[in-house]
Amino acid sequence: MLYNYYFRKLAGIGFAILLLIGSSQVKAQNSNPGPKFGVKAGLNFSQLYVDQANAQDENIKAGYHFGVFGKVPINDFLAIQPEVLYSNVGSKITYGGSDVADVLGIEPGEVRFNLNYVQVPIALAVNIGPLNVHAGPYFSYLVSANVKDLKSSDFNSSDITDLKTDNFNRFDYGVMGGIGFDVKGVTVGARYNYGLREVGNSGLAGNLTDNSKNSVAQIYLGFGL
Repeated sequence: MLYNYYFRKLAGIGFAILLLIGSSQVKAQNSNPGPKFGVKAGLNFSQLYVDQANAQDENIKAGYHFGVFGKVPINDFLAIQPEVLYSNVGSKITYGGSDVADVLGIEPGEVRFNLNYVQVPIALAVNIGPLNVHAGPYFSYLVSANVKDLKSSDFNSSDITDLKTDNFNRFDYGVMGGIGFDVKGVTVGARYNYGLREVGNSGLAGNLTDNSKNSVAQIYLGFGL
């Protein structure tokens, strides 16, 4: 299928970037701290900021991410950090439950959005001793989407369960920034990702998310190989 082609293409580009690290390490200066290649994993705390009358509450959803990272030193202080990650994000949104809904007899309902992406962040890192401050763009491809109606209600119709991956935009992009600490072969840090493209592409998915964008805070731990 067409989306499988784009998925393989995006993943291939990401891994090609990481392969450049091997040839670059020989020329890199040893004084640039931290591992040059490794694996990382951590937690996501994501939310969709829905701005519509029927959305009563938007709750943070806990997720996860894991993958590989690289570090290409430019000089003693600067480095390029490309990564390829699998990332689970989304939100839990409560619909209904307003005073008007109570009068009409509409019970509140909660919908959980699970969105799974392959993400390729490319950051510029500034190293200050073991501390690094990094920022840059990211590009993502939606592998799968799962939408679950956690509470049945008159407002949340069964149509919600019919939402498929194709109801959401396949490609996402945005900016990210964070801080990390590099101690020999271990790196630990925190990062914030802000999406610049709407999650839902049209129809019910677009109406439920009200053209919201991804907002994800991350903490992570990485190990050099």
